[in-house]
Amino acid sequence: MVKKYDLEERTAKFGENVIFFAKKLPKNDITKRLIPQLVASSTSIGANYCEADCSESNKDFIHKMSIANKESKEAKHFLRMVSCACEEHVEIGRELWKEANELNLIFTTIIKKSKEKL
Repeated sequence: MVKKYDLEERTAKFGENVIFFAKKLPKNDITKRLIPQLVASSTSIGANYCEADCSESNKDFIHKMSIANKESKEAKHFLRMVSCACEEHVEIGRELWKEANELNLIFTTIIKKSKEKL
């Protein structure tokens, strides 16, 4: 069982779930532009979190976490767009959007608390 506070695993699982979701989406003129952006932003969250986890300073940590945070916001945007384009998959899109939103809120809190330490 994955613990919710294991952010490395949680962000990796989110990226995997988006990949599985993207594979189910129909391929058409609209989705062929949205899917790559959705997958890129969603999988980038975990990569940037891993970089932050290995940061060399508090300033570097904040910078990397800020990138992960931006990617989570971008993933939310593209999940919304894909859900609009593929109404038959809106429920899964909403669940993924909720997770991206939770990650966004977690990262925002971590960044805020880290800035207080500067």
